[in-house]
Amino acid sequence: MLTEEQKQLVKDTVPVLKESGVALTDYFYKRMLRNNPHLKEVFNMGHQRSGAQAKALAGAVLAYAENIDDPGVLAPVIELIVHKHVSLNIKAPDYNIVGENLLHSISEVLSVPMEDPLIGAWEAAYQDLAGIFIAAEKKLYDEHQSTPGSWLGWRAFTVSRKMKESEEITSFYLKPEDGQALPDYKPGQYVTLRVFVPELNLKQPRQYSLSSQPGADYLRISVKCEDPRAEGQDPGYVSSTLHNAVSEGDTVELSAPAGNFFLLNPNVDNVLISAGVGLTPMMSMTHHLLAETADPNSRLAQGAGTPAPDKKQIFFLHAARSSDVHALRQELSTLADQNNNLQIFIAYEQVKENEVHGKDYHLHGRLDLNAVPAEYLPADADYYLCGPVPFMHEQYRALLERGIAKERIHSEAFGTGGVGV
Repeated sequence: MLTEEQKQLVKDTVPVLKESGVALTDYFYKRMLRNNPHLKEVFNMGHQRSGAQAKALAGAVLAYAENIDDPGVLAPVIELIVHKHVSLNIKAPDYNIVGENLLHSISEVLSVPMEDPLIGAWEAAYQDLAGIFIAAEKKLYDEHQSTPGSWLGWRAFTVSRKMKESEEITSFYLKPEDGQALPDYKPGQYVTLRVFVPELNLKQPRQYSLSSQPGADYLRISVKCEDPRAEGQDPGYVSSTLHNAVSEGDTVELSAPAGNFFLLNPNVDNVLISAGVGLTPMMSMTHHLLAETADPNSRLAQGAGTPAPDKKQIFFLHAARSSDVHALRQELSTLADQNNNLQIFIAYEQVKENEVHGKDYHLHGRLDLNAVPAEYLPADADYYLCGPVPFMHEQYRALLERGIAKERIHSEAFGTGGVGV
């Protein structure tokens, strides 16, 4: 338990963390992975390469130091990280490794002896925080263990189908090799996939939102392969491997569905706002909502059925650079044709000449909620946002300006696990 003196010592490090936090966390990761190379198959080596992981941890350490008197304000962030840790099968002993390397990194980077009271204060602070995580993660592990079809650790899946959805995105249909049941996951959640990356000679895990409907005998992920020539960055280790080296019939490993971004209430109108590959959890939500609202006596061969006129509405708003990169477009259009409670609004930054009068898009340019018909944005609906962080902030602000209550706005930024808006 932290003493008041120790809390003050931690708070006193805030200026140093603001100035040198990234250097500290970068040193920490290099130290820990050098001393514990097996953890390279736990941590995202792409984020290590780009420095994103060090930057994210620096921000988290700073936030904890700034809120050491009331860490409860960090509860939403802690919940998000807990789900990520469980999806990576992180257990209590791993916290000992992280703690030891973090304390030594503080000592070595700040030139503070290990016997200094500052190190003792950070050790107490870390133990308190680790205890919160371990307890919360145990609850999730217990939940997986008691959920029919769920599992702990890694489970082998076969790629039963690989389908190109756009110039950038390919879907992978994954079936468990053991032939056993799958859990009834929450629409919007993700799975962590682990695959061997030849370039690294390591297995690497990545989180991908499920784009399939709960209740199927497969899990579907729809993965964007980053083009370094177009994006000005290095190619993704795992996405490149999946697109270029994994074929139908190959085996990958998955941990059980996780994540705290999911559909909350099918009994209200729901507005789903996405950009790019951020539509993947929205497709899962849409399939689920249509199944929930369908008349079981009028099922269609490929759709959820014809809903009664008083069924709750689904508004699917999506932004893409062009139709060439708009994944799952035909699937979504077919669902809208088959279900009169699903309304679509698409914004393309680049519109082809033959699309000018087409029905598959409504706006030429970036998605602007002021250009969306008012009936697509009901005040009493629940709102879900998924996409790049700048897009998320823009839509969140626009919704608040329209008078949408912040309690009704739920968000996740793909690739980061969340966005603090």
